[in-house]
Amino acid sequence: MPKKFTEPHTVWYYECDTTGQLSIPMLLSIVIKTSESQSEKVGRGSDYVATFGLTWVIIQYEMHINRMPKVNEQILVTTQAASYNKFFCYRNFWVHDLQGNELVLIQSTFVLMDLKNRKMSRVLPEIVAPFGCEKRTKIQRSKKFEEMTQPKMQPYRVRYLDIDSNSHVNNAKYLDWMLDVLGYDFLVTHDAKTIIVKFDKEVEYGNQIQSYWEEKAGEGTLTTIHQIKNGTTLCTEAMIDWDSASR
Repeated sequence: MPKKFTEPHTVWYYECDTTGQLSIPMLLSIVIKTSESQSEKVGRGSDYVATFGLTWVIIQYEMHINRMPKVNEQILVTTQAASYNKFFCYRNFWVHDLQGNELVLIQSTFVLMDLKNRKMSRVLPEIVAPFGCEKRTKIQRSKKFEEMTQPKMQPYRVRYLDIDSNSHVNNAKYLDWMLDVLGYDFLVTHDAKTIIVKFDKEVEYGNQIQSYWEEKAGEGTLTTIHQIKNGTTLCTEAMIDWDSASR
């Protein structure tokens, strides 16, 4: 049975946006910290993984949000390494309030990357064994994204502070670029309910990237489609379902 690991967290003001809610990029940083804490506890932290010349890379998130935690709220962040196959590892995260209400569910997909050639590596059983996760042959596939027909675009330059200790842009930064283009008025009047993000290609310091987006309105629904490109290369794409804010 895969082992669960829980850490408490207090939502600080610098982790929140102007609405007083935890920002989505900060949410991702907090849940990843919890998975790193579990890895250290079972002796499979980043230093251990690096002895094989490897590092963990996230290639997909699927987030389901009932509500975002608020400033000064105490929450419980739980993670579980659910399963793995030859190349992919699947890890779940839950955020609960102190009354036990589920606020957020995040399903993520990780791969091991070779630090020298920056290519995906096979999953080594000795790395994942302490988590108690099950090996499966089936590959989990997510919902297919809609095509953009008349996208808008805003450029961004990759800055020094966008680069993390793995020498690439932190995954939360891609969501920052995607959300920022929607503008203040949209973001303070809408709440994200479902977010699917797929990471494909890395961008590097000094790259001039383009953040494309388009709104897709349906019957009682509003979805935004996003792409981050480096020239003609698609680096990251996302699809976000929104509700009108109930604050």
